[in-house]
Amino acid sequence: MYDYSDFDSAFVRERVAEFRDQVERRISGALTEAEFLPLRLRNGLYLQLHAYMLRVAIPYGTLTARKLRQLAYIAERWDKGYGHFTTRQNIQFNWPKLRDVPDILEALADVQMHSIQTSGNCVRNVTADHFAGAAADEIEDPRTTAELIRQWSTDHPEFSWLGRKFKIGISGAAHDRAVIRSHDIGLRIYRNEAGEVGYEVMVGGGLGRTPMIAKTVREFLPKADLLPYLEAILRTYNLLGRRDNKWKARLKILVHEAGIDTVRALVDEAFAERRAKMGPVNPALLAEIDAAFAAPVFEPEVPVPPLVGAGLRSWVDTNVSPHRVPHYAIVTVSLKPIGGTPGDVTAEQMRLLADIAEEYAHDELRISHEQNVVLPHVPRRNLVAIYDRLKQAGLATANFGLISDIISCPGMDYCSLATARSIPIAQGIAQAFADLDQQRDIGPLKIKISGCINACGHHHVGHIGILGLDKAGVENYQITLGGDGTETTAIGEKAGPGFAYDEVVPAVERLVGAYLDLRREPGETFIEAYRRLGAAPFRAALYPDEARSDAA
Repeated sequence: MYDYSDFDSAFVRERVAEFRDQVERRISGALTEAEFLPLRLRNGLYLQLHAYMLRVAIPYGTLTARKLRQLAYIAERWDKGYGHFTTRQNIQFNWPKLRDVPDILEALADVQMHSIQTSGNCVRNVTADHFAGAAADEIEDPRTTAELIRQWSTDHPEFSWLGRKFKIGISGAAHDRAVIRSHDIGLRIYRNEAGEVGYEVMVGGGLGRTPMIAKTVREFLPKADLLPYLEAILRTYNLLGRRDNKWKARLKILVHEAGIDTVRALVDEAFAERRAKMGPVNPALLAEIDAAFAAPVFEPEVPVPPLVGAGLRSWVDTNVSPHRVPHYAIVTVSLKPIGGTPGDVTAEQMRLLADIAEEYAHDELRISHEQNVVLPHVPRRNLVAIYDRLKQAGLATANFGLISDIISCPGMDYCSLATARSIPIAQGIAQAFADLDQQRDIGPLKIKISGCINACGHHHVGHIGILGLDKAGVENYQITLGGDGTETTAIGEKAGPGFAYDEVVPAVERLVGAYLDLRREPGETFIEAYRRLGAAPFRAALYPDEARSDAA
């Protein structure tokens, strides 16, 4: 776990003091809301439908028990007793009072946390694989790179006021669990034919109203060249990216309009200049950061208690993933109980998870972009004890990766940008497929829901994506099919006309029913069946009246 340097600590405290003064001036009326807006956004504070919302950074999704307990304390003292984990591995508090926000930031600073650059037109919180440092298929822990980028990008004088927000995602494994091709910059750590570890660099990804998959701008970048190359990309975007239209001010639009070859040539030119001035990444700094992410001292292998009981066995089969150390496991704690709000966690649950991490899992937790909590280093002998503790707290839902493990943005229940509700749709689908035996029969199926075109719920890369829109004052939901957020990234295709609010759950039930009828065998997943068969049979299930009309 990376610990703050003296510089980090002083920087965060200075920002808290600065923002405290800005809040006092806003409350007194010395600052108008228009003047306060860019200042609060620089500190992760939004004004939502009903209240302010504070977004707290969890860099590369990594937490300790102490940090999670502090988040629980904040939730109880200054909010309504819960927080919401997001698809960028952050946590949001939805009900803070403006006058209390500086005190919250002080409490965060006490445990080396902050909300800097979780909003605004800057390089946002860098995300990474939530199985980092533990995954059996990992080439290198991507958090070292993520921390290097965090240090470089924080308050960067040239890139703090970009044309639009800028997102970077990193994967260090064969399987992409960080959706890197949906980012402005995606980095894939891999080993080339010469045995060197470096990066495939991808640019121009993004979801929102113009979803695009990132394109490779550099096949292999040596690790020492990372920061000057990133500066070259950011400088190219900052100088040439559009600023006449906020919806077209993203790097993906520049890549689309200029073409990847032109962008590559411009970046290479800027890279030569930046590398000459900056030099390579300081190897001593890189080694220091890398040491902070050293693996824990793993326990020796001991006999594992028998897995007695159908509930426990089901949970282990579904929520436990292979670890790079055979007698260890990676445990995903689902925050998607049937009928619950995806990503919500109470203060009491946070404290329990902190206790479990401290007692059974080397004091480390991760927040996934799928809005779940991960215990990355669990001796397999502790699985029974962990399950028993989670079950008592209602956190042992065995649905990781299944149809009820739904990603959902807060939607119109909270967000001022939303045009439709998301949470009730997610709850309705989960309740329709509440039977876990049925879920396991259906198999892996990613449903992702957004309440507006900004796509915070990642609906474009859902096997089944659901987008809520406003159509003449009435909620209308588009369904997309065939999206994928892994290394075989795909943008889902719009199935056809939208559905009314009360038609969405029955439409999903028809889709799933069609898949079960059409799959070759129980082992063929929904996305595999969709790719084999194409959209036609699924569209026929979604729009049966249209299919009957065609037949007539």
